[in-house]
Amino acid sequence: MHTVLSTREADKTARFKLWREVLYDRMGPIELSHLCDEPFEGLIQAADVGSLRITRIRESCVRSEITADTLRRRERTQTVFALIQLAGRSVNIQDGREAVQTAGEIVVLADRPNVHVSGVNDRSLVLELPIAPLERMLGPTRHFTALTFGSRGGTGPLVRTFFEELVRVHEKLPASSAERMAGVGIDLIMAGLAERLAQEVPRPLHGTVLVQRAKAYVAANLSDPNLDPPRLAAAVGVSLRRLQELFHERGQHISDWIWQRRLDAAVERLADPGCAHIPIGHVSYGSGFANQAHFARRFKARYGLSPSAYRTAARAKTP
Repeated sequence: MHTVLSTREADKTARFKLWREVLYDRMGPIELSHLCDEPFEGLIQAADVGSLRITRIRESCVRSEITADTLRRRERTQTVFALIQLAGRSVNIQDGREAVQTAGEIVVLADRPNVHVSGVNDRSLVLELPIAPLERMLGPTRHFTALTFGSRGGTGPLVRTFFEELVRVHEKLPASSAERMAGVGIDLIMAGLAERLAQEVPRPLHGTVLVQRAKAYVAANLSDPNLDPPRLAAAVGVSLRRLQELFHERGQHISDWIWQRRLDAAVERLADPGCAHIPIGHVSYGSGFANQAHFARRFKARYGLSPSAYRTAARAKTP
């Protein structure tokens, strides 16, 4: 990672002002206040891994707030922030919830009003994640903001270890590998959030969590050509009729969802230079299509090109 700012050599009276200016440049308007009488010390390091932006921050006793006013003055991005606590303790407030983070715990904050308060010698990794795959898998962000996960085993410890190792080795990775590793990291965070949402689910969210579990099962079993709505309902322990109702409430059909996820997986492989050696037939079967002709028909109906033509066009766009 490269160092964006270290306040160590700056004049003690000017450190926090400098800190505020750098964060403003990186994140847009944000209200910051230093809560300690001790001279401020901070460190910002950054890395871009594929399309994933990762920032490592060390600070003490800082209150950061995004308000309705600061939101109006900043460029809105289709991203959320995942905060991985490396050391210290912090507090996050959003959507009516307050999350206390200790080392190893993870919290997601959306691009809406929120408050983050760091404790003494706070160290964290901040990941800027695309919002679309998270909402596609987990539903609206208001369901999972300011919920801590990672302290009770499960996927959480793996998330921290994965990203710490990724920022250590990312400069040695080819661009295509870095992009794939970024995707793996995003999938790990989604898995951790899904585990957290499954714990002590409030009744109004029960249907949402069932749909999330169903979608996670689809993502994990796309290569199974026998995966269909009845099998999916059985896998998540609910009747087919109930699962259909839950999908319909969200403007979706189970079978359409499964087929679209299969096509999404195929498109990713066809556009990935690292998968250029894989025959199209293998891409088809690996995405859960029973035969290549069926795959070709659905693919062309959705994207207007045959799979081979799509791969050729994607290759031409690759620098």
